[in-house]
Amino acid sequence: MILQIVAVTAGLGLVIAGLGLAILRLLRGRSIGVMLAVVAVVTVAATLAGVVAITIEMIIDGHPKNVVLTVVAVGGLVGLGVAITVARQVVAASRRLVAAVEAVSPSRDFVPPAGPLPAELTTISEALDQAYERLREGRERERALEGARRELVAWVSHDLRTPLAGMRAMVEALEDGVVDDAGTVRRYHNQIRLEVDRLSHMVDDLFELSRIHAGALRLSPRRIGLGDLMADALAGVEALAKAKGVRLTGEAEPILPVYADAAELGRALRNLVVNAIRHTPEDGTVVVRAVADELSVRLSVADCCGGIPEEDLPRVFDVAFRGEAARTPGPDGGAGLGLAIARGIVEAHEGAIAVVNEGAGCRFEIRLPISDSAA
Repeated sequence: MILQIVAVTAGLGLVIAGLGLAILRLLRGRSIGVMLAVVAVVTVAATLAGVVAITIEMIIDGHPKNVVLTVVAVGGLVGLGVAITVARQVVAASRRLVAAVEAVSPSRDFVPPAGPLPAELTTISEALDQAYERLREGRERERALEGARRELVAWVSHDLRTPLAGMRAMVEALEDGVVDDAGTVRRYHNQIRLEVDRLSHMVDDLFELSRIHAGALRLSPRRIGLGDLMADALAGVEALAKAKGVRLTGEAEPILPVYADAAELGRALRNLVVNAIRHTPEDGTVVVRAVADELSVRLSVADCCGGIPEEDLPRVFDVAFRGEAARTPGPDGGAGLGLAIARGIVEAHEGAIAVVNEGAGCRFEIRLPISDSAA
């Protein structure tokens, strides 16, 4: 008898469940409320069908049968009512969430809908909040980059126009014979060569910066010693320091070797040292240090520039930022791209670069994580 009851109820349940799944498949694009109502109807129908089959064929007859059927029917109606109520609440919560999304404009942040939401919709709301925050940050970065591009074009155009105008004037003077004494001619030739070198350096910097911004900077990391890297950088700028009357000192502790691209990281360090020399007065000192701790290795460059205004510190590594109103470069001036290039190179090594005011000047610091520096 028990096996027969199980067989009958299971068979009817499977048939009704199959019909319910078919209906849900047809309604899969409809509201959650409709699908919940279908689930409730399938559940009640499967239960009712099993009870009816058993009461009619096997167990109960007469008045008890009517009582059982009535109880099951009432229970089914109650279940259906609860399912519809829950469905309406879910639909209302989803509509509030959709309304909150539609209310977002480019100038506003996402505001979650008022009132409690089901756990799943709360998770979606939090994910939307994070997504809109990332979009907002992306728009801000895009606007900043676009502003930097326009500023760079304007500033570099000025920096190119000034030496080109001077070179044109000197060339025309030489061609027209306005200048014919040997000393002046030699001086003009030297000046033209210097301007060509400066323009070549500027073009190289622009090319390097464009590679960094385009993500085309390809590193060839290998084991190098920070002491050797520092010594090479100081040797490369020694002539500039002597011409400026600036003392250079280097201090390197016994530290772990760095796993990095020697050429690119060396260029970043040279850019920092050259910047320090240019802004350090005569008879000043530029100190380069290489140290390590448990978490990172650090390269620092300290100068005697007198400090950077606090409002300018966040902009020091911006493209073409010089911290001065005049755009005409001095005899050893650049296009203001060195620090931006240094930041791009350090970040490509998954490191960080920063600047702080310290003592008689400021200190630039390159920090590389120990995990990327260990052998």
